[in-house]
Amino acid sequence: MTVATGNVLFRHASTVSDLPERDRESLLQRAKPGDDDVQKKTTAILRRVRLEGDRALREMALEYDRVVLMAIEVPRDARSRALASLEPGLRAALQRAARNIAAVHSATAPRQVEIETEPGVVVGRRPDPLQRVGIYAPGGRASYASSVLMAAVPARVAGVSEIVLCSPPLVDGLPAAVVLAACEIAGVDRVFALGGAGAVGALAYGTETVPRVDRIVGPGNAYVAEAKLQVSRDVGIDSPAGPSELLIICDESCDSETIALEAVAQAEHDVDACVVVICIGEGVTARVTDAISKELGGVPESTVARAALEQNGAILGAVSQTEAIAFATEFAPEHLMLCVRDAEDLLPQVRNAGCVFIGGQSSVTFGDYLTGGNHVLPTRGLARSYSGLGPLDFVRWTYYQKVDREAACRLSTDTAMLASAEGLPAHARAALAWSRQ
Repeated sequence: MTVATGNVLFRHASTVSDLPERDRESLLQRAKPGDDDVQKKTTAILRRVRLEGDRALREMALEYDRVVLMAIEVPRDARSRALASLEPGLRAALQRAARNIAAVHSATAPRQVEIETEPGVVVGRRPDPLQRVGIYAPGGRASYASSVLMAAVPARVAGVSEIVLCSPPLVDGLPAAVVLAACEIAGVDRVFALGGAGAVGALAYGTETVPRVDRIVGPGNAYVAEAKLQVSRDVGIDSPAGPSELLIICDESCDSETIALEAVAQAEHDVDACVVVICIGEGVTARVTDAISKELGGVPESTVARAALEQNGAILGAVSQTEAIAFATEFAPEHLMLCVRDAEDLLPQVRNAGCVFIGGQSSVTFGDYLTGGNHVLPTRGLARSYSGLGPLDFVRWTYYQKVDREAACRLSTDTAMLASAEGLPAHARAALAWSRQ
């Protein structure tokens, strides 16, 4: 059922357990069926890029961005000028974010591991940085310089040899200046004024100007997301991205105004953003609902945040933390915020969340920009199987094994026995040869 509360329409139930099955499924199954029109158009775009290369990219820039591209690749001096002209405070904030991202991701960088499973038998695993990665940076309704840092800095930390980035051109034929400045700060090697599915195709298959990459990461619209899925047969991608999500668990100790600010902040990302608040305790649901309605009181009817909350918002009650956490585990949100007493004690019980924010002062907005944690996180319930972007996404593993002669002799008989049991006599003979050494 749905009820109007103040200025906002929410799905609403007395407790999580009373949520009608139809509403429950709509919250848990957030992945929408693929749009046939988007799929067909994306397939056609990728085919054009693969067959026609740069010519297709120039034609699509005119067709979709209404820009005549003087050059597909952004000149290095244009990037330098963008950084030099950046307002000092904004430049300092971007540099601070980059430092924190580098610090966090350096601490979590993958390292070589080697183990002797028995005397003379060594097995190891070595992380090898990818040679070239491609980043997509949106530039339509908004330009996300922070996403440039979130993708490029971990790639640099991982030791990627070459980082290339695509972002849609504005009327001057260049991506947004703040995006170009962020590229300079993050150490991006090459930048291309390309947007949409065409940019993904260029990164996946290469053109006369754009080099083919080993992995494509970064958010984008429905066409970018669909293009990444379609090219994933030929090139690695990060987790399939969707609209922003936030699940908040709160109790009587919470500040309802903080809950409202967080809910509206994440809802402003996209009309399809999903914000759910689970309230534990007497009167908490009404208090939080009123606070969100008040926060939206001065917001025009047509705003993205209002539309998202009206279409996808949910305020639910829960009888206990256990019930709330159980729902969160099923929901598997991109962002999970714990605004309860002893929030840190609840952390060990959390599973299936892209990132957990402990306490009301740990604003998701801080994580979006400055803490150093990554904001490129799995959505649509994919936190059940995917993690946030990090150095691991920019390496592949080389396994190796080393067996000395004495160990080879000891391994031979049991190996031959297992091979024979599987009907592989040549394997058995190869193993037994070492028993005679």
